Amino acid sequence: MGRMEQFQQEAEEFDRRARALGFADIGNYYWYHTVELPDGLVTPGVYDFRQSLPCFPFPEDMRGMRVLDVGSATGFFAFEFEKRGASVVSVELPSLYALDRFPGQDIEQIIEKIERMMGPKAMDHSGAVVKKHDAAQLYRYLLEGPFEFCRKLLNSRVERCYSTVYELSPANLGPGGFDLIFMGDILVHTMHPLQAMAAVAPLCRGSLVIAQVMPEAPDGRPAIHYMGGDDLYSDEISWWWPNQPCLAQLLKKLGFREVTAVGSHRGALRPSGHEYDRAILRAVK
Repeated sequence: MGRMEQFQQEAEEFDRRARALGFADIGNYYWYHTVELPDGLVTPGVYDFRQSLPCFPFPEDMRGMRVLDVGSATGFFAFEFEKRGASVVSVELPSLYALDRFPGQDIEQIIEKIERMMGPKAMDHSGAVVKKHDAAQLYRYLLEGPFEFCRKLLNSRVERCYSTVYELSPANLGPGGFDLIFMGDILVHTMHPLQAMAAVAPLCRGSLVIAQVMPEAPDGRPAIHYMGGDDLYSDEISWWWPNQPCLAQLLKKLGFREVTAVGSHRGALRPSGHEYDRAILRAVK
């Protein structure tokens, strides 16, 4: 059995078991993360970070910590922080209309790009995108539904905050700041990464962990690589890739006394098998 066939078989079995629990529209959900749920139920996530967790500088015991997970998607990291004892706030966009897009792009182009990224569930047999969802439906199937499904079955107390990264503040997150803030593959999807970091930095009273693509810097010079191309329709909702020296200098300028490259995490997307490699930085106040 090939990789694609095995993944589809696992997804179909998951859908069958989830429908038996009363989730009738589960077949439309897109599972960004693989999340272990009670009774052996495991979401068919594109990213499976379970074996990669030791690569991240997260404390094993997080009791007493207040943690912010920015851009939770299905919620793997938020639920992991809670499992380790933390009080967790999960941030996600209020709607797909709040997703950054290049000037001139409209919401219909964003929807089509997202559906292409969703792979087989959005394609016909020829590989063409089948237009199935409007912005509200796609938001539910991509972000809200999967997270709420997991939160319910885990009996989780993770709080949900609906906000763009630029608008994060004590007004919508509560006072006191956070002992740990995690941003995984967030800045690459922002048109204004410095503005995003400037919004998050004051909320941190401990450490900030950033995991994402960071281009090599063989000469050690700070730089931001533009990765959006020249085609208005094909940027994969990603434009700027700062390298490690760039991020380190910006974070120090934003008030972090120490920024350390702690390694990377690697894996393969499911079901395509496409390999990825994400660098990990930890900034400490």
